[in-house]
Amino acid sequence: MQPVTHNTIQLKKMNVELVKNVLKAQGIGTKASIANLTKLSVATCGTILNELAAAGEVIEMESDGPSGGRPAKQYKYNADFGCVVCLLVKTEGGIHSISYSIVNLVGETVKETTIELQHIDVDVIDGLIEKLVGENGNVQAIGIGIPGVVHRGVIGVCDVPDLAGKPVGPYFEEKYEVSVTIENDMNMTVYGFYHLQNFEEEKTFAVVTFPKNHFPGAGFIVDGRILSGNTKFGGEVSFLPFGMTREEQLRQLHTDEGFVRLAVNTLTSIIAIINPVTIAITGELPREAQLDELYRGCIKDIPEEHMPQLFIQNDTYREYMKGMVTATLESLTYRLQVIERR
Repeated sequence: MQPVTHNTIQLKKMNVELVKNVLKAQGIGTKASIANLTKLSVATCGTILNELAAAGEVIEMESDGPSGGRPAKQYKYNADFGCVVCLLVKTEGGIHSISYSIVNLVGETVKETTIELQHIDVDVIDGLIEKLVGENGNVQAIGIGIPGVVHRGVIGVCDVPDLAGKPVGPYFEEKYEVSVTIENDMNMTVYGFYHLQNFEEEKTFAVVTFPKNHFPGAGFIVDGRILSGNTKFGGEVSFLPFGMTREEQLRQLHTDEGFVRLAVNTLTSIIAIINPVTIAITGELPREAQLDELYRGCIKDIPEEHMPQLFIQNDTYREYMKGMVTATLESLTYRLQVIERR
């Protein structure tokens, strides 16, 4: 008997992902219909479906076939085979909060709520995760959005001081023995915006946020992929050379004139570097009435034919959670597939 090669294992995992993705998208399928959509053989699909059904991840159903013949078995993906837990850590206007969603394996929200806290540190997050894992069966992955820089699960510069420098990702992976995705809030917000746009082809898209009492940040999608940089520092636009101290930058952002000037500088920098199709301007500081002034400020330096669409959207909770849920569910798929997509 020949040993199973690494490539054979990889191929099997990729084929399993193909079958699961088709079932999730189609709802119900037969071996033949799944084989047609995946371009795998009926025999290969049958083997994979039997294994998934035995594990409980796929539900085997009997179809109402034509009389006189045995109907083909139908299969349905079991969305409730497991779930993921997604947390969004926030600190805005002096209010600390964690929003969380329990989501089944096809992305449907089972439970969602927000809790306000006196302070947030690793122990607070750990206590909440422990509670949610205990209350929900078969948690398969955890996703945490952080208002700061995250590199290999370790938090760097962060709006929540008690999280800075903490190896949150490795700690939670060891404790809960599941995939843990720790991501910057702006990366997840732009990822959510992008997925909700349903672009027909890969585009370049940006989100820049101007929160109250905090420094601005940005998230970028370039040709359909998150651009986060070598050490995940990409998007830290408050470090642009504005010619003033960070303290003065923060002060000016909270004045009408200063906000427009600094926002225009930030937007023109983003446009000149990544040339996005759209920039969403978010956070508590921007006002809809400022949109024309921001556009006019940009075209003083940017040729109008290269200007993206600009729009202001103060509340981005839906997009942030969408991005976090999408990334967390992707962490469950075979890694080569995730690299291809993200």
